[in-house]
Amino acid sequence: MNTNNLNPEGKRVVIGLSGGVDSAVAALLLKRQGADVHALHMTNWNDDDGYCTAARDLQDARQLCDKLDVPLHHVNFAKEYRDQVFEHFLQEYRAGRTPNPDVLCNREIKFGVFRQYAKRLGADLMATGHYARTRVVDNRVQLLKAADKSKDQSYFLHAVGAEALSEALFPLGELQKSEVREIARDNGLHVSGKRDSTGICFIGERPFREFLSAYLPANPGPIRSADGMTIGQHNGLMYYTIGQRQGLGVGGRRDASDAPWYVAAKDLENNALIVVQGEHDLLYCDHLATGPVSWIGEPPEILARKGAMPCAAKIRYRQSDQTCLVRRAGNAGIEVLFELRQRAIAPGQYAVLYDGDRCLGGAIIEQLLSGTDALRAVG
Repeated sequence: MNTNNLNPEGKRVVIGLSGGVDSAVAALLLKRQGADVHALHMTNWNDDDGYCTAARDLQDARQLCDKLDVPLHHVNFAKEYRDQVFEHFLQEYRAGRTPNPDVLCNREIKFGVFRQYAKRLGADLMATGHYARTRVVDNRVQLLKAADKSKDQSYFLHAVGAEALSEALFPLGELQKSEVREIARDNGLHVSGKRDSTGICFIGERPFREFLSAYLPANPGPIRSADGMTIGQHNGLMYYTIGQRQGLGVGGRRDASDAPWYVAAKDLENNALIVVQGEHDLLYCDHLATGPVSWIGEPPEILARKGAMPCAAKIRYRQSDQTCLVRRAGNAGIEVLFELRQRAIAPGQYAVLYDGDRCLGGAIIEQLLSGTDALRAVG
């Protein structure tokens, strides 16, 4: 079912075929709906270091296209990926933040240069194997969560522009993941049991510290407790994220309890990693500010009137919706005040806003704030 009522019958639909089960089943469903399906397989990472699965994925894509009787186009966007996604990824780690490259990858690559290339192939519409839905209300496209809430990928799609979404099909949006694998098995698709891809978008799953150190020099420094005591040494702030427990090497101290240690903050000026024991107050915050917001369509009218908007937000993928108030802030950003304190908010990640199943947009988390009484009063 295409929630946005786009009918693919008789139209050329170029689908991003990764070589995995999701895009394979999406292509199959489009064929059944009478679309003129063309598959486009992207190679976006050229370094063959033993971890990248690009060669196998291309082989799987070819085999799937033979099975489905679909033309396969192969294009290399490695330069675009490095320039538009990976460089930002490295810049964020240099700044001591925790980026999420999947969001930029969707906006710049899958719904950017991919979309442009698909149009050169004569595409009327494009499609992907994402778990998400769209619909059109009053001639405006909306992005919705998938029916399978455990697989919903609207968080990663929030920065895709409305124009691109209006030309996109998400054939899996109404399906459960278990149904997708069942369809693949029933139709003899050899990737029916292939594991889902994980790790960095288009780079894959690999030893992260080793990978990052090939691009950014390590800069060791002190690990300090909340009271300023040096209790260890870190290998470089880029290797740690807020809330991290594993790999700190500060446990078992005679002058401390047995409670686990967690990363609470990064002191960039002094190159110090701040850690706390147990569920310390420093791990929690209920108020954050973002950079410029990527709205799907126009910003909500209530914000244009400089009011506070009740909605829900996620500060990380797979998090449940968190009730909050939102108001406009400087530099086209927003401030978000949560009803409940949030644990381990990481600058560099995205705060994504929702109204029920509808994704409104989102922005990069820039800083954590205190002094929320004024915003509570507005609400």
